[in-house]
This record gives sequence, structure tokens and C-alpha cells, in this order.
Amino acid sequence: MRLMCDRRITVTGRSRFLRIFVPVGLLLVLAGCRAEPSPAPEDTVPRARELVDLRSRILGYTAKFRADAPYRPPGKKQRERLAEAVGSLLSGDAQGAERRLAPLGLGVTRLTDTDSGRRYDEIAATGPGKSTRWGRLYLNADSTIRWNAQVPHPVADRDTEDLGIRLLEQNPGGALVIAGSHRRAGGNGEADVAHREDSAFHTIVVELQKRGVPGVQLHGFADSSDRPYDAVVSTGAVEAASAEVVALADRMDDGGLRVCRAWEARCPLEGRSNVQGRSAEREHAGFVHVELARHAREDGGRDTEEAAEALGGLVAGWNAGG
Repeated sequence: MRLMCDRRITVTGRSRFLRIFVPVGLLLVLAGCRAEPSPAPEDTVPRARELVDLRSRILGYTAKFRADAPYRPPGKKQRERLAEAVGSLLSGDAQGAERRLAPLGLGVTRLTDTDSGRRYDEIAATGPGKSTRWGRLYLNADSTIRWNAQVPHPVADRDTEDLGIRLLEQNPGGALVIAGSHRRAGGNGEADVAHREDSAFHTIVVELQKRGVPGVQLHGFADSSDRPYDAVVSTGAVEAASAEVVALADRMDDGGLRVCRAWEARCPLEGRSNVQGRSAEREHAGFVHVELARHAREDGGRDTEEAAEALGGLVAGWNAGG
């Protein structure tokens, strides 16, 4: 049985007072909780299971994205149901997640990657309909989730989806959140999920943030005279950088990449208005916004290898620190 608490109570004071009042504090905590049955062992595994090439599965999905495609964001009630489902899956209740997702046209599938043998849980659309354009979530099923990679503009920011897959495949303890439409789909910026809170993408990221899971969001930019950099690293709405983010920029520098550090200088594309960065600040979760030039994310390039290695070091640190 699990205890689900409506609020968190913190007991403070000198140790001599704690010895007196901790039992009372414990009663208050229990009064604010409700009992909820723990998932049975058979409920922790999704009913649907597939043997797949993970990379091909994800890239096959994003290959269909078009700027002129229709797009409708989920409504408020749909987002609330999705948040509950993601929370259930993160808590180990896969079949509870399935029940909540089914009315949305979404489901959970346990995937085994044919290349690595690693297992992942996927939230994705189960058939045609507007939910196919809401995006997908991939969770490493063999370890606790300690970090996530976010791809808000697949195809539009070319090869960012490939880099996100690479991080998921090569590093344990991760999740991949990927948008389900081209950023210009639907018109009026509706599908630009990095700047919209009414998206499945944002809903999923916030659920991870509420659990203290840090994330790195991957973007790409075109070369221009006002962007003499290979990478722009920032912390979104936060103006300071943690030691792990500074270390990420240092690794990129050491690899020969020209890096603009938004906590030290004025940089283009700092991501200050990024809504996932703002929610990370509210939820006190780590958030790193990374912009990469075309040559630092295209497959097979030396700069791409350096960027990927540096990002791998970031998420490995998060995993070890968890």
C-alpha cells in the first residue's frame, strides 16, 4: 500500500524540540495522506509488447512531419488525464497509465530494442486521430529515471531528434520527450511547444520536473554572421549556471566547439522565454537549453561527435547523482 499525501509537512527546530514533537508531526503527516493500493506485480508491465529497432521506430515517426500539416493541441481535461497517466507510469503502474490513456487514443507499449536488448516504455498514439500529432514519451524500463532529453522541434531543427535518440540509447536512466508535429504545423504557433503550455509535450515535461528529474532541451540554428558560435548553452529562465552546466560548456570547449555561455555573456537564442525552462524554475528542477549549429548536429560530423560526447557527460552526471 502507498500513502498519497496532499501536502508536504516539514518539521524544523532544534534537535531537543524534535525529540518531543516528531510523533505529533508524524500524526499530522498521516492525517494529510490517503491510502492507495500499490500496483500488483502484473500491473507494472504494459500489456502491449514489441520487439523493435528503436531508432528506426522514432525516426520513422518524425519523418512524416510537415510544416503544412494540421495540428490541434489537447484540451485542458485531456492534458490533466495525460499528466495522471504519466505520473502512474513513472510510479510503476503501467496498466493504470493504460486505463487513463485509452480515452485519449494513446497507449503504453513495452519495447525491446533489437540492437541493444534494452527495454523502453513508450507512450504513443494507438491509431489515427489528432493524438498522433501530440508526440511521444520513451522511458528506460530497466532503471530509475534520473534525466530526460527534450526534442521540441523535430525535423524543423534538423537532426535534434537523432541526437535525442542517441542520448537515450547510450546512457542509462533516461527518458526522451519528443514533440509530435513540425513547429509550424497548424499555424499561429500552435505547434511550437517550446513556447506553449497547452501541449502534450509540456504536460509530460512538467510531470518529470515535479519529480525532480532534470532535462536537457535540444535545439538547432542556422549559420549566420550574428551567430559566430557552434553552440549556445543556457539555463533558460535562470540566469546562473550549476557546476554540471559549466562542465558541459567546458567539455564542448575542450572538443573544439565555440560556445556562448548565456550566464556570462549576451548570447543569441538564450531560451529565456522557453516555457519548459520557466516551469523548471518553478518546480526547482534542472534545465539546460542547448542550441547547436548545423555542423554540430549532422550525422557523422566531428563537431557532432564532440557535442554528443559532451551532452553524454551531462546526463551521465545526472544519472550518477541520482
